[in-house]
Amino acid sequence: MVELTVAIHRVFDSPEDKIVWDVGHQTYTHKILTGRLDRFSTLRQENGISGFPKPDESEHDAFVSGHSSTSISIACGIAEAMKLENKNNHAVAVIGDGAFTGGLAYEGLNNAGKSHSNLIVILNHNGMSISKNVGALAKYLSAIRNKESYMNTKNAVDQVLKKTPVVGQPISKVLSASKSAIKGVVLKGNTMFEDLGFEYLGPVDGHDIEAVEAVLKVAQSMHKPVLVHVNTIKGKGYTPAEKNPGEYHGIPRFDIATGNPEVSSVDSFSSEFGRELASLAGENDKICAVTAAMKYGTGLQFFAAKYKERFFDVGIAEQHAVTYCAGLASMGMVPVFAVYSSFLQRAYDQIVHDAALSRCHMVIGIDRAGFVGEDGETHQGVFDVPMLTSVPGVTVFSPSGYDELKYDLRRAVGELEGLVCLRYPRGKDCTEREKQTEFSDYSFTEREGAEALLVSYGRTAENVIRASDILENMYSLKCDVLKLNRIWPLDSEMVKKAASYSNIFFFEEGMKSGGIAEHLLSAVCSEGFCGRFSITAVEGFIKQASVTSQLKKYGLDTDSVIDKVKETIS
Repeated sequence: MVELTVAIHRVFDSPEDKIVWDVGHQTYTHKILTGRLDRFSTLRQENGISGFPKPDESEHDAFVSGHSSTSISIACGIAEAMKLENKNNHAVAVIGDGAFTGGLAYEGLNNAGKSHSNLIVILNHNGMSISKNVGALAKYLSAIRNKESYMNTKNAVDQVLKKTPVVGQPISKVLSASKSAIKGVVLKGNTMFEDLGFEYLGPVDGHDIEAVEAVLKVAQSMHKPVLVHVNTIKGKGYTPAEKNPGEYHGIPRFDIATGNPEVSSVDSFSSEFGRELASLAGENDKICAVTAAMKYGTGLQFFAAKYKERFFDVGIAEQHAVTYCAGLASMGMVPVFAVYSSFLQRAYDQIVHDAALSRCHMVIGIDRAGFVGEDGETHQGVFDVPMLTSVPGVTVFSPSGYDELKYDLRRAVGELEGLVCLRYPRGKDCTEREKQTEFSDYSFTEREGAEALLVSYGRTAENVIRASDILENMYSLKCDVLKLNRIWPLDSEMVKKAASYSNIFFFEEGMKSGGIAEHLLSAVCSEGFCGRFSITAVEGFIKQASVTSQLKKYGLDTDSVIDKVKETIS
């Protein structure tokens, strides 16, 4: 992105011209060039600058963008607003070919091509999103990319610009008088973009600043929707990243000289999920695995290596993935879709209409559930629970450790019916118990003379269990603990027992509104509960910080649980 970003800022006048970046990973050079160099060391840290564009951070960030495929629609709306206000500025969408596998990009293209506004779409083509791009469109773009037109494009643009005087005729008149030169810029033979109403320029070498700048000036002069096709190399300039772009898309701290990361990602909920699914697939040839361009991020590389014919990467297309799974399930297959919690949000209608309503037996592995740390507001996995519990017939598990995860996955695939979801956090198992051999949907840890019931699930349950031990041992305050494994639907016998307590504290790593705590409160009240019910959960969007810091901020770490219970009971 370095040379491409420099060229963009040399041609366009930000913030008067609006540059919309599709997914903020592209914006680091942009941030350096727009006044944030002195704060760049705080990137993706608490109280630092965001890893994504944020308008409240800089006037040069036209729009928030943490999820893919949105830029064309956003830029189309901005360009139309400029036209209505008689502004002659441009809206520029910078989008990767990975994001072009998302359906929203095509909805944007379909409407933008007929807009006649000052819209420029820059297609940054490197053959990658997070994993290698897949599908017919990726092949189509690669076919265009591979045409040997770099020099023809560059020479044609140079011819145009050489004829443009510094003082005199505007560039548009020069271009209109140089149709043959412009024609040389446009790839011979219609592309799908031209059929959609765009002028198409390219492909051009995205690491040649002068060539990119020249093409962008031509696009700028046309005053109509233009698509500029730019070829780049992911990880350009850093050999380890060039050789392994998937691994270096998102990486922990690493040694610059060797490229070796400080922490291995082998030990994680994602990898354990992937290994167990591959193991189950050896026992059941109906099991299929589906990912939305995140084979490695979701741990499905183990499945893909063993059962290639039953592994499906659908690109950045979560809506399609859910409906595709419903189609597989309708024919007796057992599809398992592994996806990040924040990306599952995009497929709500498909969950309701295509999966739940059709009573399909399919499984969704919801990775990165709960706090995810430094990615900030756009990626926190805290909305899936309110979303899923509003859908009839859905079963949701939230295991706290690897053993429970494997047990739940085995049940979800082989024993249960309908749509079954397993949600698990980013990172590794932090439980302090010995290997778990007995499992259930919920468990009570009881103490004689307990004054309160502490309730939680998932990763946070471990903090609550530790807190209950400390409360008894250090403060002589006895509390029972209810740890949920199946968090939805709520078990009726569990609700009756919980309703017998006079003090209930629920600690939830998710949204308070629509969360399991609110559902439990309603359920125990229907059983006659009339005591104190305290909910500690998330309200509002979650800013970037470490997971440890986020847990503490929202009162979900061990010390905060202890303080909450002590203060309330006393």
